[in-house]
Amino acid sequence: MSEYKYPAEAVFHQEEIKKSTFIVHIGHTPDLNAAKAFIKNIEEKYSDARHNCWAHVAGNPGGSHVYGFSDDGEPNGTAGKPMLNVLVGSGLGEVTAVVTRYFGGIKLGTGGLVRAYGGSLNNALAKLQTVVKVPSIELVGFSEYSMQGAIEQHLKTNFQVLNIEKQFTANIEWTITIDSRQAQQAIKDIFDLSHGAVELTIKE
Repeated sequence: MSEYKYPAEAVFHQEEIKKSTFIVHIGHTPDLNAAKAFIKNIEEKYSDARHNCWAHVAGNPGGSHVYGFSDDGEPNGTAGKPMLNVLVGSGLGEVTAVVTRYFGGIKLGTGGLVRAYGGSLNNALAKLQTVVKVPSIELVGFSEYSMQGAIEQHLKTNFQVLNIEKQFTANIEWTITIDSRQAQQAIKDIFDLSHGAVELTIKE
């Protein structure tokens, strides 16, 4: 798994295209249940709208099972799929977008609909603040108290450490959350640094 970006906060965007109003909501949805809840919330909020079309990448963008979309009554392929294409193209993960349309009386045609749904979502994404998701793993191990400073200093200087927890008993019990791609090197470094006294392992 490689790192990816996800929404830091929800985005609201609205524009008018040939008298139809397009309202875009983008939210952070870590999994499919969160995506469904987000969509349901928007559908209820805009229950009087003719269409609430949606698309999501509800998790790691590398997994196709997290993709989903709906045209919600628009002609097949004119709304949800163009929206999903925009999301996939953005490289974002853990994201759901709902585009609500209030029909203004002028038909846009299939090409016009594709451009309207994809374009309004693109414009909304331009407002989006993101957070980087780092693939993480937990390392656990024990050390003597005398090693505490050296271990922490080395880890924080040389690796992307997301969190360090310590339990103080007869020894220090370490739980270190680290970028999973750096785990093996960190294990080796701490073993070498402690002359074999500290063996970190990946938490089961």
